[in-house]
Amino acid sequence: MSDREHSLKVFLCFAGISGIGFHSYGKGMDQSWISHGLCSISAYAKKEGYPVELIDLRCLKNWAEFKEIISGTKPDVVGVGMMSVDYNPAMEAIRLIKKTSPKTITVVGGPHPSLMLSEVEKERNIDHIITGEGEISFVELLKDIEKGRRPPRVIRGIVPEDLDQLPFIDRELFRDLEYPLMVEGFDRPFVSLIAGRGCKFNCSFCQPAERILFGRRVRRRTPGNVIGELRQLRKRYHFKSMMIHDDCITEDQPWVVEFCRQYKANGFKQPFACQSRADIICRNEEMVALMKEAGLSLLFIGFESGNQRVLNFLRKGTKVEDNYRAAEICRKYGIKIWANYMMGIPTETKEEVMDTVRMIQAIKPDHYSPAFFTPHPGSDLFSYCEKHGLSLIQSHDSYRRNPKERKIKGIDYEFLRKALWKSMGIEESVLSQGLIWRLKARLAPFFIRHPRMLKMVRRLMTRCGLGGLLVKH
Repeated sequence: MSDREHSLKVFLCFAGISGIGFHSYGKGMDQSWISHGLCSISAYAKKEGYPVELIDLRCLKNWAEFKEIISGTKPDVVGVGMMSVDYNPAMEAIRLIKKTSPKTITVVGGPHPSLMLSEVEKERNIDHIITGEGEISFVELLKDIEKGRRPPRVIRGIVPEDLDQLPFIDRELFRDLEYPLMVEGFDRPFVSLIAGRGCKFNCSFCQPAERILFGRRVRRRTPGNVIGELRQLRKRYHFKSMMIHDDCITEDQPWVVEFCRQYKANGFKQPFACQSRADIICRNEEMVALMKEAGLSLLFIGFESGNQRVLNFLRKGTKVEDNYRAAEICRKYGIKIWANYMMGIPTETKEEVMDTVRMIQAIKPDHYSPAFFTPHPGSDLFSYCEKHGLSLIQSHDSYRRNPKERKIKGIDYEFLRKALWKSMGIEESVLSQGLIWRLKARLAPFFIRHPRMLKMVRRLMTRCGLGGLLVKH
């Protein structure tokens, strides 16, 4: 911890309003997620003596209010996090910063600048771009600015090899804790944490983006370090449920076993969720049973497709039978299933889509999370779509993971919409998809405050064959 407080006025900006808009904070699960990246940068900067404040666009009424904040505070430095989907609001924020306070130094970081540097470099309102991981390099940049040095415009982020050496993230940067998962048993207060960085798998819809961001080697905090953070969160917030937000924490079985041992030994009984893969679940049933005993209540599983050719095309590295067997194992131990799956994948035929429909119908997950395939920057499938002229995406806003828009050429999206409803046990939606989204956005906060009502409504709608209307799309 630094023994002096620096005089620079440092702000971070969360620009994640694409698809949800201004004045959206706290109106649903997606609208309350914190940015672990910004929280980690803030924690490291504060440890080094730099006060940090946040501008969360979700909490503002409009751009006029944003301009008022910049005009009233005249920050020395503003760091803006940029996902691909949030490119437009991030760039508008940076443009307004420069227009309102020309001397403010703008810094951008996050996945999109790291993966699409050539695009971001063209934006002249950006003073510095940090690629890769930003905690250490952002603070080094602040020190350079303070001393009047001229650091390079593009900075490759210094990799923190030992994640245990980073301070616990600064959750209080954001206004409140996150809303819990919309699954029975996950109550407020709810927290999420990240135990590691990177992914060793090679799915074509994701890689090599992960390796560009974090390197080829997966780095992970020790179980004891994660338990230490959870002890702090228990003391501060008395959390009732939590999620480990790693891409695939179960890839490291010894880590999971030791975490479960320490979780129980420290008296934690709160239910938790994490992400896994079907093949890992099938090969490690004993580990799954141990996790259940420790408090695992929900597994996010990337089933992706019910067709083997498509799984191979995606380089998923799993078998269709793994998907079915993994679901059986979850049911055996009473673990709820959050099913991630895609439709509209390049080269996918209608019959192959129906294989996915039949698989999801058979699995009957507790939470459906379908998506129309989106070619995300940095992935091999993004390059495939660009090479073959398939992409229909005209705006960064369309990089959202949702089943509402046409993403690539040669896909019958009306057929996909019907297939999507059918996968959830609904032959035809009686409501327009846009109306369903608006209703869910309005009702989500009520159901999160009153989970028993959600349980009652879900049971009633399931009996009426409309259970899929309550799922997250």
